[in-house]
Amino acid sequence: MNTQMKQKMANTIRFLALDMIQRANSGHPGVALGLADIAVVLSEHLRHNPKNPKWINRDRLVFSGGHASSLIYSLLYLWGYDVSLEDLKDFRKFNSKTPGHPEYGHTPGVEITTGPLGQGVANAVGMAMAEKYLENLLNRESAKVIDNKIYCLCGDGDLEEGISYEACALAGRFALDNLIMIYDSNHITIEGDTSISWNEDVRRRFEAQNWDVIEIDGHSYEDIDAALNWAKNRSKPVLIIAKTTIAKGSCHYEGDPHSHGAPLGEEDIKCAKKRAGFDPEKEFYVPEDVLVRFRCAIEKGELLEKEWRKSLLELPYKEQNELLNILENPDFENIDWPKFEEGKMVATRESNGKILNAIAKALPGFVGGSADLAPSNKTYLNGMGDFPKGKNFHFGIREHAMAAITNGMAAYGLLIPFSATFFVFSDYQKPSVRIAALSNLKNFFIWTHDSIGVGEDGPTHQPIEQLSQFRALPNFYLFRPADANENVECWKVAIKLNKPCGFALSRQKLQTLKLKRDFGDVFRGGYIIKKRENPTITLIATGSEVMLALKAGCHLENMGINANVVSMPCMELFLEQSKEYQESVIDPSTKVLAIEAGAGIEWYRFADDVLAIENRFGASGKADLIFKEYGFTIENVIKRVQKLL
Repeated sequence: MNTQMKQKMANTIRFLALDMIQRANSGHPGVALGLADIAVVLSEHLRHNPKNPKWINRDRLVFSGGHASSLIYSLLYLWGYDVSLEDLKDFRKFNSKTPGHPEYGHTPGVEITTGPLGQGVANAVGMAMAEKYLENLLNRESAKVIDNKIYCLCGDGDLEEGISYEACALAGRFALDNLIMIYDSNHITIEGDTSISWNEDVRRRFEAQNWDVIEIDGHSYEDIDAALNWAKNRSKPVLIIAKTTIAKGSCHYEGDPHSHGAPLGEEDIKCAKKRAGFDPEKEFYVPEDVLVRFRCAIEKGELLEKEWRKSLLELPYKEQNELLNILENPDFENIDWPKFEEGKMVATRESNGKILNAIAKALPGFVGGSADLAPSNKTYLNGMGDFPKGKNFHFGIREHAMAAITNGMAAYGLLIPFSATFFVFSDYQKPSVRIAALSNLKNFFIWTHDSIGVGEDGPTHQPIEQLSQFRALPNFYLFRPADANENVECWKVAIKLNKPCGFALSRQKLQTLKLKRDFGDVFRGGYIIKKRENPTITLIATGSEVMLALKAGCHLENMGINANVVSMPCMELFLEQSKEYQESVIDPSTKVLAIEAGAGIEWYRFADDVLAIENRFGASGKADLIFKEYGFTIENVIKRVQKLL
């Protein structure tokens, strides 16, 4: 393909993006214009099938700078994905297929939800780790089932965000040679030239992290093509530093920070089109020869997938094909769930460790690890090896990147990932957990040391507001089990949910309740754990506070006050139940007291009063003493009930 044709293709991308943004009167033209030349060459290298966006062995393309959405949607249309010209015209409109930033599961061809800068970099690292693990699991010397590349386009803002440093350090540590990151180095941020706040030597930074680095002219088709060919044959992750000009091709805004986030205006667009030899009066125009070139992706992609599927039927692939089917269709009924003896004192973090091991033994795609806390989180998968050949991922002390990396692993497909840290450090993970919820990713977040029960480590390590924070997050399921066996039942529900889930688990040992207890309603999120005739009070509790509620209920009964006790390990599931079921659990004729060692503000939707930790942090000291000082005693529960009645 000659340079003139490539230039015509790049300009087609530019003008589609400009027309989209102008019609919406909203968007980010600068990056779309600056990356158009790279997009054209990358189109020739990318192995994908527009007619099957879920083909598992496709190359992945992650736009970490999600504000480049007009470029993304233009490419998806030109390649032949299920994105029409009318969809481009609906850019940024309500309920359109082309929202302001790319959303996973909403627009065919979008590999991951991006927008918050740096997330996509870590997602791409996660996809590369997923691919590398699956290579080792599925491939044989004579038969390769998985052998795709992960491409990531990022900008100055992505690399300024700390999450990218965390993630790229891990990619270098594991020499992820399947990861190619193209850095759109235009030295422009919203406030001006990057030098006003950033003068880092990016090349030396990445070389220090064990990456191979090459610098190119991001508008030279020869440079771009040569760099991609070189990158595909390296033994390390590769950073291509592409020197570009923001708003390349604009008549008045080339190199101007103002081109970042506002339409360039009709005058500039017409000028740019005329200068490039396009009709300035035509909007959303795609020359026929350009469309034919881009749409070659369909024929090429279908052939690639057809050859791949045909190879799976050959004898050397038989074993791998069977395993691939198991990964695609995990059988949750194969899990040999652990059982815990009544009366035994077991921390839910300990029971959770046994549960994770049981799941991992049954499901080849269940993998994960901890932010350097596996011995405390109890998350190590015994006898299952370490990444890249085993199931245990050592993320190091990188909580934010860990969460985004496992999001990337979940989005890659075939794997069900988990990650673990102390609950208080979930604050470092919150942006990525939010993306998991927004993207509907099946990702498990294990959070141990869930309350003031942490004890002597003090308030820096004792979560207070975190339970409320994650319960406020849409499309996220937070489980806080009361004991080891309820933990098992919670996992039986969670593993079948195609949703992100969190588990808040105790450091301290909790008494295992009666084995004969009917767990049938755990899948509804809340149930009566102790029912009494003619109750006048309902006590609701979660986690370690359920035993307190049960004991207080017994004392109240001795005082002539009948109390139903409700365990609610997952409020989100309970809120999805019918009003009839909810009222069968929380009797509307009773007064309601909720008990939880957290901020507790969300409990007022059910309760008349809440025994919680209000307007203060934890404290350093013996856990039993802190619980007592903070009012989590039988005596205080009785006092609160008497006041209610």
